[in-house]
Amino acid sequence: MNEAILVLNVGSSSIKFAVYAASEDVDPVCAGQISGIGRSPELTMKSLPVAGSFGAFGKEDSHGALIARLVVWLEKSLPGHRLVAAGHRVVHGGREYAAPVLIDSEVIRKLEILVPLAPHHQSDNLAGMKAVADVRPGLPQVACFDTAFHRTQPRVAQIFAIPRALTEEGIVRYGFHGLSYEHIASVLPKHAGKAASGRAIVAHLGHGASLCAMRECKSVATTMGFTVLDGLVMGKRSGTLDPGVVLHLLQDKGMSIADVADLLNNRSGLLGVSERSDDMRELLADDDARAREAVDLFIYRAVSEIGALVAVLGGIDSLVFTGGIGENAGEVRARIAAGFAWLGVSLDGDANDANATRISTCDSAVEVFVIPADEERIIACHTRQLCRGLFFSAA
Repeated sequence: MNEAILVLNVGSSSIKFAVYAASEDVDPVCAGQISGIGRSPELTMKSLPVAGSFGAFGKEDSHGALIARLVVWLEKSLPGHRLVAAGHRVVHGGREYAAPVLIDSEVIRKLEILVPLAPHHQSDNLAGMKAVADVRPGLPQVACFDTAFHRTQPRVAQIFAIPRALTEEGIVRYGFHGLSYEHIASVLPKHAGKAASGRAIVAHLGHGASLCAMRECKSVATTMGFTVLDGLVMGKRSGTLDPGVVLHLLQDKGMSIADVADLLNNRSGLLGVSERSDDMRELLADDDARAREAVDLFIYRAVSEIGALVAVLGGIDSLVFTGGIGENAGEVRARIAAGFAWLGVSLDGDANDANATRISTCDSAVEVFVIPADEERIIACHTRQLCRGLFFSAA
């Protein structure tokens, strides 16, 4: 019987999952996603060495109910495999969690306190943990935090210019997408060689988007802050906004706190500017002036923030694109790279169009890469390390 690790990456409307060998870091046994939760759930598999049907979905199926069914289905449908641990992506670890931890009731209690800082993610992450515990009591579970990778940043990069007492209470820049950045940091040396230990900027561009400046593959600055609302233009999130706008909406426009939260989280970003779509693929194919302006703003903000991070690093040796847009939208990459021609950035057009791994020309002063995000592999690695020798017989 092969021992296996279940990895769960739970989002507000989807559940990404993968099953990995417990004994070694190899490609997943199987991987897939349940999307459309809350509307019309649908299961898709990236690899399918499974037998049996998952069964019918219902519009009212919750994250917890779906995850409980998923665990049972995978155990029945993967012949010769036994789940011995589960690893979870957790968006917010606060100031306390700078590394993955084994989940117990005290960890869950502390993570529940952080729900208001990531209301669209944290509660769903917790639902995944509770569902696994309900259907498989005693199964070791590990929490891996999107904020942990950024705890290597200097204090000055983490604090706001607000009264010190508020800073000490935990109102600081946490940064997110850390598991994605950790994966890039782990594989960049393979692609960039010695340059990976220098100054790198990673652009995680997707429905949620952020940047991370790395030195020696460690985070020194990032664009997301106290919450996932900060930084770049995103699918439905505003990104960086003058705080005075929020005050104006509350005081002068008569909006409630809930209204403003909904506006900035669900009705802004690409969707708000274009008034058409939050999907970059649709906007790039749309000739409407509003769609073009939304794309222009997305690129302008990315160029502006990358420039700021170049200044923080004192230069740049490599630029990495990842995430759904970063990996697939050659036009977006080309336009962002063009903003740094003055730094000697030069793209190979054919390589960029083909979404190749290295897309810079041989004489480019900055190496430019496209590296797929793989948060699930990083979660599996952490789960394997924390559980080895304690809960299963992995070599």
